[in-house]
Amino acid sequence: MTTSLTALDLPDARESELAQRGQQELAAFLSTKFETQRIAIVGDDNQTHTIELPARALSMLRDILGELAAGNAVQVVPVHAELTTQEAANMLNVSRPHMVKLLEDGKLPFHKTGRHRRVLFADLMEYKQKREHESLEAMQALADQAQDTGMY
Repeated sequence: MTTSLTALDLPDARESELAQRGQQELAAFLSTKFETQRIAIVGDDNQTHTIELPARALSMLRDILGELAAGNAVQVVPVHAELTTQEAANMLNVSRPHMVKLLEDGKLPFHKTGRHRRVLFADLMEYKQKREHESLEAMQALADQAQDTGMY
């Protein structure tokens, strides 16, 4: 499965405001420990339709609304999604040639579909988390060194 991550659709001010209110209201209902929640939706026909959803899905919706409220674009990507090198590069905020070098150097697993390289989203997120962890460790080591030498 390939997922396109190229379209960027930022929310306008009204959407951000609605998202903020929706997030706050949804958060109040998610404080219960039920595995499922029922929500009501009013359709075009003014009829109320009740839908039962997993609490996990509503929790994700709350997080999505939080991002929209902050003015961010949001895209949901399945963990097993396959990304192009450009999509993966965008998610790491690196150039596509640098991404290809990471792949060819064995830093990230990938497979080929024809001539094209594909990266699993889950592998990319694992790499990104590892890279962030290493960066935090390096910053902590520098802070410790500065404190030891009295340079703070």
